[in-house]
This record gives sequence, C-alpha cells and structure tokens, in this order.
Amino acid sequence: MNILILGSGGREHALAWAVLQNPKCDRLIVAPGNAGIAEIAECAALDILDGGAIAGFCEAEAIDFVIIGPEAPLAAGVADRLRDAGLLVFGPSAAAARLEASKSFTKAICDAANAPTAAYTHFTDLAAARAYVEAQGAPIVVKADGLAAGKGVIVAMTEEEALAALDDMFSGEFGAAGAEVVIEEFMDGEEASFFVLCDGETALPIGTAQDHKRVGEGDTGPNTGGMGAYSPAPVMTDAVTQQALDQIVRPTLAEMARRGTPYQGVLFVGLMIKDGAARLVEYNCRFGDPECQVLMMRLGAQALDLMLATSEGRLGDISVTWAEDHALTVVLAAQGYPGDYAKGSVIKGLEACPEDSFHMVFHAGTTRADGQITATGGRVLAATARGTTLQEAADRAYAMVDRIDWPEGFCRRDIGWRALK
Repeated sequence: MNILILGSGGREHALAWAVLQNPKCDRLIVAPGNAGIAEIAECAALDILDGGAIAGFCEAEAIDFVIIGPEAPLAAGVADRLRDAGLLVFGPSAAAARLEASKSFTKAICDAANAPTAAYTHFTDLAAARAYVEAQGAPIVVKADGLAAGKGVIVAMTEEEALAALDDMFSGEFGAAGAEVVIEEFMDGEEASFFVLCDGETALPIGTAQDHKRVGEGDTGPNTGGMGAYSPAPVMTDAVTQQALDQIVRPTLAEMARRGTPYQGVLFVGLMIKDGAARLVEYNCRFGDPECQVLMMRLGAQALDLMLATSEGRLGDISVTWAEDHALTVVLAAQGYPGDYAKGSVIKGLEACPEDSFHMVFHAGTTRADGQITATGGRVLAATARGTTLQEAADRAYAMVDRIDWPEGFCRRDIGWRALK
C-alpha cells in the first residue's frame, strides 16, 4: 500500500522507520519530512494544515493510508477532511482532538467521567488569574489552554514564577493558546506516559515511557519539548496500568462517544503516579516526541498493523507483541535551546553511527544544504537504542552520541537516571 505521513520531526522519522519495516508498505511519502527522513523515504512539500491540498495530493499519488504525526493538523480538522475524501486515516477528528487542543475541555471531560486529575480553575482574565494565584500560593501549575507546541505548561515553584507565567501568556507569549489559562493544583509523584490506541470503542495499551522535560541534568532548568526518554516506564506496574485504564482512559473514551465524538487514534495519557495510584496530568492526541522514538524502536514493523487496525475499527481483534527489552533515546539540541539558538551549523559523524533494529539516530530539526546535514531546529537529533537492559540501551545510545561531531549542540548525560540509579 502507499502511505503518507504528515510531519517533519523525530516522531515522524521514527514512524517512517517502523512503517518501512512492514512488507505492507510499498511506497512511503513524508510531508514535509527532514534530512534524515529523506534518506529512507520520499519527501513532499505540502502544507500539512491544508486538508484540501493533502486530499488532492493523496488522490494524485494513489495514497491508501495517511498517518498524521503532529497535533496542529489534527486540531485543524485535517483528519476529518481526509476521511470525507474516502481516505483511511490514523488520527482523531478535530472534535476529539480537543482533548489536547483545549485544557479546559479535557478538565470538563474528566469531571463528567469522574477521572482522577488535579483540581483546577479556568480563567480568561489576567487580573482574576493573578488574584487566584496570590490567594493560593505556590507550588502551582499554569497552563495555556490551547496548543503551545508542548511548551505552554509552567510548573511554578514560587508565586513570582506563576505570576510571570500568567503575564507571559496573557501578553501573547504563546499566541492564541494563552488567551485563556487553566490553573491547577500542584501534583507530586513520578510522571509517566501511557500510550493507548483507540478505534472509537476498543482501547488497546501499546506501551509506556518516561521522558525528561527539563533542559538540565538532574531534571533542572526550564521545560523543553523533551530531552530524552526511555521505555518501558518502571513506575507503570500492572496494577497502575489497570487502574489508569479503568478509572481514566475507558471512562474518558465512553464520555467522548456519549457526546457523539468517538476517539480514534493514539491517546497519549500523561500520568502522575503517587502511592501506587495514577492521576491524569494531560492528554495528547498523537505520539509524544521523543517518546515515539523509543516506542517505535521496540514495536518495529507491527506498528503499521496496529495503526491500520485502529483506523479500520479492528482493535478488538489484534494484540501487541512485546520483546522483553528496553529502549532509550538521547536528544541532541542546539546550544541555547529552549531559548534562542543559532541555525545552520553543520553536523558531522552521523555516518559513523550504526543503523539497525538496535540503533538509530532519528532526525528532528535538520536540513541538507550543499551536501551536508545542517541543524535548523532546537531539538535536532535523537540517538535511540534498544538493549536487553536499560543500561545496555543507554550505553548504546550514548556511544552514538559520542560519534556525532557537532560542537554547536548539547545533550543531557543522565537520561534514564531515575530507573538506572
């Protein structure tokens, strides 16, 4: 079959890598892709927010299946437009994607489903939000209500930090996403990511991971889109997994279906686990990045079968086969990230890194210019490896990092530290 993946990041490179291992894939196109993706698949210059243009491209190129990587096209209704054109699509409708696109919507769903999550208040006015923070004190969590590319969440440990976050959001730091905010109680515990495929009726867990959001070692410094991840997540025991399914995921899916907006795609369930019980931190409507890299490394070719079954409503007839292994990914980012960073520096040494079912350097923010790989984003590469143990996976990933010659980049040297200590 002919397959189109929408997106240009490390997540989409990992999806492409897994899809290509499945013999069902005859032709793979990624739009717009990046320098690493271009080495394994065709790339196409498409506006991934233009559902009409994508539908026309799919007709011209005889595309059978579309996998939507990032959240923005989902929120923009691209999945709806493609389904209207008769295409098979992996990704939820715009109405269902509100689980990520609106924090206040998610909280309302949790209230209706009685799903355990942090207490919250919703604000559209800066003065009222500041007064609330001053009354509540810190620590407290401030979230831009809309999509903010994974950066619109401030876990404020001081009142001053929370007030500054509110000022930034209401002044347009996150664009329209910050026009409304949700302020939540601070939840302590250990965070984990739980990935569940949903076809509108059936929920099928496909893996767990833990990522490192803060830029500095020891999980210090400002939040980023993610500096590394590992799978599986040790804190996600069988009991915690079952509780999350029974009390959070399935009640949410039932409420979405009751409202006439059944959820179809992958549901990224961000959890906070304390004393053996999970509470919902957030939902995302797509694979996380860099969590996708470790999941795809472990799933391999079956990832395409699972996504097809999701899109065709066949999850009740399929299961996931897991090897007893571990995967870990280390993100290489441009110096200065998540603040200002330079673009255009040349990356060397990638040819010295192995590429097989145990090792892969996935590209995120890269472009090929004058025959050389150059950095064009904040998060640029993800050195990803599998191993029998997490330590073995970490050793393999960092061995690849050490082969990459990129003075303008940096990485954390402690990915997986909670599980490895």
